[in-house]
Amino acid sequence: MNGSVAAIKELTSTFNAGNVSSDVEVVIGAPFVYVHLLSETLRKDWAVAGENCYVKSSGAFTGEISPEMLKDVGAKWVIVGHSERRNILGESDEFTAEKCVKALAAGLKVALCVGELLEEREAGVTQQVVERQLGAAVKVLKEEDWANIVVAYEPVWAIGTGKVATPEQAQETHAAIREYLKTAVSPKVAAETRIVYGGSVSAKNCKEAAQKPDVDGFLVGGASLKPEFLDIVNATQ
Repeated sequence: MNGSVAAIKELTSTFNAGNVSSDVEVVIGAPFVYVHLLSETLRKDWAVAGENCYVKSSGAFTGEISPEMLKDVGAKWVIVGHSERRNILGESDEFTAEKCVKALAAGLKVALCVGELLEEREAGVTQQVVERQLGAAVKVLKEEDWANIVVAYEPVWAIGTGKVATPEQAQETHAAIREYLKTAVSPKVAAETRIVYGGSVSAKNCKEAAQKPDVDGFLVGGASLKPEFLDIVNATQ
């Protein structure tokens, strides 16, 4: 929950002037009230995402935002299942999966977030947690839907804490996610689905992780509010 009109204009000016790789897909998420501004001012080779959506197109759901509304003001993507939605606001795996279905039906692409709490990591149940979260989506999605989904693995204990999963930890979990998709959906989906890492990602720590075979990119938090985000975009260069 960051941003202001002035801050977004300043950031987009910096990003628009940046020299970045053309073979990296970049999507910038924004709070609902700034999605239209961002879509109007951001460079056109990058896309805009809403940070959440509801499961209905319209109706008596005061305060909620539909996927259709996001699309109407310029969003191409939406983030669902972020750990803060799950753990602070109590959104279930099933509700998150329903959001995926609704967003895809509205023509948005989806960044589906999964990840474990610190106590779950310490208890050795990371993969069970991630598979449970993914499993809810697998139950309601068609195989072809996965072409428009990116899975974002974000260990909750690493979000905004300065702690970062080691490249080896990220690779281990990403590889396990890919193996799960292979058996739960199909080998094709497992091979083609992008799995990105999120959790205190910075220009300093992203380069090594970017070299891991199953780390296909990053879900960037605080560092996306700084010019160093351009260095993260160019992490594989």
